[in-house]
Amino acid sequence: MTVVHLLLEPMSYDFMLRALATTLIASIVCAVLSCWLVLIGWSLMGDAVSHAVLPGVVLAYVVGAPFALGAVVFGFLAVGLIGAVRDTSRIKEDAAIGIVFTTLFALGLVLISVVPSHTDLNHIIFGNLLGVSSSELLQVSVLGVITLVVLAAKNRDFTLFAFDPTHAHALGLNPKILGALLLGLLALTSVVALQAVGVVLVVAMLIIPGATAYLLTDRFQRMLLIAPAISVVCALVGLYASYYIDTASGGMVVLSQGGVFVLVYLFSPRHGLIGRRLSVRRRRREMVEADFSRCPEPGAR
Repeated sequence: MTVVHLLLEPMSYDFMLRALATTLIASIVCAVLSCWLVLIGWSLMGDAVSHAVLPGVVLAYVVGAPFALGAVVFGFLAVGLIGAVRDTSRIKEDAAIGIVFTTLFALGLVLISVVPSHTDLNHIIFGNLLGVSSSELLQVSVLGVITLVVLAAKNRDFTLFAFDPTHAHALGLNPKILGALLLGLLALTSVVALQAVGVVLVVAMLIIPGATAYLLTDRFQRMLLIAPAISVVCALVGLYASYYIDTASGGMVVLSQGGVFVLVYLFSPRHGLIGRRLSVRRRRREMVEADFSRCPEPGAR
């Protein structure tokens, strides 16, 4: 069996083509947004919103509304509740996030268990990448394009907000509006990703690519290129691996991202655990060689 045959065989099935398109769209959108989440320090907020949208998605299914509508409503509801608990009690933000997102996630689980449906709603939790329909792919594509367009249009504003909200405010930008817009995009992105990997693994796709790119470069604009590139490669590797070894597709995609992060964490030239030590040894060796080369030859005057 040739390499070409190995690459083309899975793509001979329509469900694999839809799975591939969904995975690539979700991977790119999540990776781009993850750069801002990592930079701002909103990793836990990403976890909260991605889980809190579950009851919204289920309720949207019940009333026949778009999944994105329910997700956005409950995404903002989660953020509002977190702020309310934090500002009106002694509870700190991390504890408030944990309380709100676990409660809303539990509500979603309860709704799934009691909602009469001919469709197995458990795919919202665990993902059903190989079962993505044409209409779901269309929804993912539309939401993905909307998210990427807004991120591209507000790139500079979001970047300034991430680095220095005070400076952004001094330039006439409203940090609260920018933060709310980012959270809205986070809710939309969660809907895109849950079609691929489910609510449980959405947070991985929202954090790992940005964290990996952050270890590879000190320039944010490069992060915006590196993160989606890594995510796309992992999506392809994970999808093909799941086909040939018969495992969960969404899980394999996230596992591939985790594997790449481990490699970068260890061997990144500037920020890797082993890479830094090798770099220090190399610089010391170069300094010694430079000092030795400046030493006069024996017998030289």
